[in-house]
Amino acid sequence: MIELRDVTLAYGDHVVLDRVSFKAEFHERVAILGSSGEGKTTILRLILGLLRPDSGKILIDGQDITEHSESQLRDFRMNFSIVFQEGALFDSMNVRENVAFCMREYTNYSEDEIEKRVRSLLNRLGIEDAIYLMPEELSGGMQRRVAIARSLAGCEPKMMLYDEPTSGLDPLTADNICKLIKELSKGDPPGRAGFIIVTHKVTDASKVAERFMYLRNGNIIFDGDINALKNTSDTELRSFISELYAA
Repeated sequence: MIELRDVTLAYGDHVVLDRVSFKAEFHERVAILGSSGEGKTTILRLILGLLRPDSGKILIDGQDITEHSESQLRDFRMNFSIVFQEGALFDSMNVRENVAFCMREYTNYSEDEIEKRVRSLLNRLGIEDAIYLMPEELSGGMQRRVAIARSLAGCEPKMMLYDEPTSGLDPLTADNICKLIKELSKGDPPGRAGFIIVTHKVTDASKVAERFMYLRNGNIIFDGDINALKNTSDTELRSFISELYAA
């Protein structure tokens, strides 16, 4: 389980998160919604220990990680795989080397094992034919698929973390990425791997998530399922999710 307990974080005078609290099981499918600059990505970085809060606690399986050293955090990070916004692939490496990178860094796999796992992951995501292509030769959708393959390469995560995974993609490609996100979280709880997706694209979130949070002014002002989201009485939130009413 993930728990944020009264977490506050500010950059100078700008308070990004103000005593934010929530719990999420690893098998949950969660979407964190909000406008740009509201702290959505900050929450992912806090969960991974890439940022430390000014106050409050972040607990992973009941253990507070806020004061952990980098070496201690490594074990906790193995619970998660993250796909950063825009994919963040290494421009100087082809697809094969991008996916193999984490295995060389964080596992004891032999080169033969790495080769088999790279090909297996690329096949699973439908992009094995792109194995020797460079990132600049890939479409936006293929770049996201490679980024997802790379995120899965070094571990078997309990939960995936997605930072704006459909941002900048055309509707058809975004829909395919949503289908992939659901496919990677198939099965029934508690055995399945869940995810937290942060996005401002409400329609995409509605295709994959079962629980929705909405961040505004450093606070979670909504936490519920799709029916509760559509029936919210909050005027600003209704405006934010207006595309759902047209769907």
